[in-house]
Amino acid sequence: MSKSKRALIQITLSLILAVVAGVLIFKWTSGVSTKAPVAQVAKTVPVVVAKADMTRGIKLTSDMVEVREFTADSRPTGAFAKLEDLEGRVLNQAVGVNEAVTAMKLADESVIGGGVSALIEPGKRAMAVKGNEVMGLSGFVRPGDRVDVIVTLTVGKDDDPVTKLVLERVKVIATGTQLTPPNEEGKTASVDVYTLELTPPQSERLALAATQGTLHFALRNEQDEENILTTGSTIPKTLAALRPMSNVVHVKRKPAEQVEVITGTARHSVKF
Repeated sequence: MSKSKRALIQITLSLILAVVAGVLIFKWTSGVSTKAPVAQVAKTVPVVVAKADMTRGIKLTSDMVEVREFTADSRPTGAFAKLEDLEGRVLNQAVGVNEAVTAMKLADESVIGGGVSALIEPGKRAMAVKGNEVMGLSGFVRPGDRVDVIVTLTVGKDDDPVTKLVLERVKVIATGTQLTPPNEEGKTASVDVYTLELTPPQSERLALAATQGTLHFALRNEQDEENILTTGSTIPKTLAALRPMSNVVHVKRKPAEQVEVITGTARHSVKF
């Protein structure tokens, strides 16, 4: 067989094998779906959110809120699905725009009116006292802060002045007519009236202190829960503060003891 015939046979066999392989590959790939898998649409649930920023103490109406779709895993705990579930409810916390209104941010259902009364804890009372810039720390005492109340008054027949801490960690509900702190960070709220949240016994104590003496507020850190007991400060105690100790030590000597000794007809005294 000539070389040309041998080459022709090899080329023919190669073509046949290539065609067979192409047919097999085509049949195999035709059985595999070329369509991309359809992305699964996340399931959503309705959640009631605020249309605008709302301060605490506000009584909700249907035009203040709207329903938005949230994914099931992003739905806040205690969220509501229907507008009518929030009709007439009162906020006890501020809610921002597009923020979900949850059960934790609402006053009890028995509270039907907004304002300060919705912010008072059960068993406590709201009481206002007249203040000034000094008492309010130049306006840095704001709603939500905790303060100690200090009173200066006179006692005894001589009307001696005494200053005493009488209330601790009292919550400031409102400053003037403001129920929430100013929106701007660092902005002060200097007013003439401060509304505090107190127990009935604390209310009596504050009423007496406010009518008989001069009040001062001492602003506390929110996380400072330590109870402090004081004996009060008088003029002598105040003047004695930071006074240096005397270096002279005074030793009180006992009076000498005297004994009379008799020896026969002789007498003499001995002191020791």
